[in-house]
Amino acid sequence: MRIPTIHGYIDRRILINFTADPKIVKELIPFPFRPKVYMEKAIVGICLIRLKNIKPKGLPNFMGVNSENGAHRIAVEWDEDGVTKSGVYIPRRDTSLKLNALIGGRIFPGKHFHAKFNIEEENGNYQISFKSSDNTEILIDANETPLFNNKSIFKTLENASDFFENGDLGYSPNKDKFDGLRLKAYHWKVSPLEVLKVKSSFFENEDLFPRGSVTFDNALLMTNVEHEWKSETNK
Repeated sequence: MRIPTIHGYIDRRILINFTADPKIVKELIPFPFRPKVYMEKAIVGICLIRLKNIKPKGLPNFMGVNSENGAHRIAVEWDEDGVTKSGVYIPRRDTSLKLNALIGGRIFPGKHFHAKFNIEEENGNYQISFKSSDNTEILIDANETPLFNNKSIFKTLENASDFFENGDLGYSPNKDKFDGLRLKAYHWKVSPLEVLKVKSSFFENEDLFPRGSVTFDNALLMTNVEHEWKSETNK
């Protein structure tokens, strides 16, 4: 599926990041992808993103749509024309926008599950949860902080920022192929979050991730980012 260049604003984006056993993750992702390994760990996570004024580039903002969205992500690599490339594989997407769920992801690639989001954001605290139409549930309670998690595999905020900035190309399953979409942020700046509580029924599903195979690592925040999404060659 090819879509026109999409323009809009990321009002808020939280990346909840986990480390996982690469052997387990390898079994969950299709060819041609393989886990992108960092310090002997696969990197998986959830993107919780509030989008505003999303519409084909060139149209006025009042024609855009707003939505809350969740995307489960797995950092991956693949070989293309003899070159190793990297990005993220997105096994599922959830959205508050009923239209997008009903029409199967015409604005964004891939199937979207409709989800009910509960959001409380005040004084640097973010309490975000959702429950989707297939009962997948996510919850995070986090505070803005100047300090990056000193237990993170990335060691520094700069290391984490570079890793996720380089994962700007995402592929989502769509029938017998994978739709590619690249994020072009007009500026890239992340800040750390102190996570008080995090839950994910997806990553806590022991049929997918046996006990001890996935561990919370860090969370990052982005706000007020003008951006574009552009279609990439399908696989």
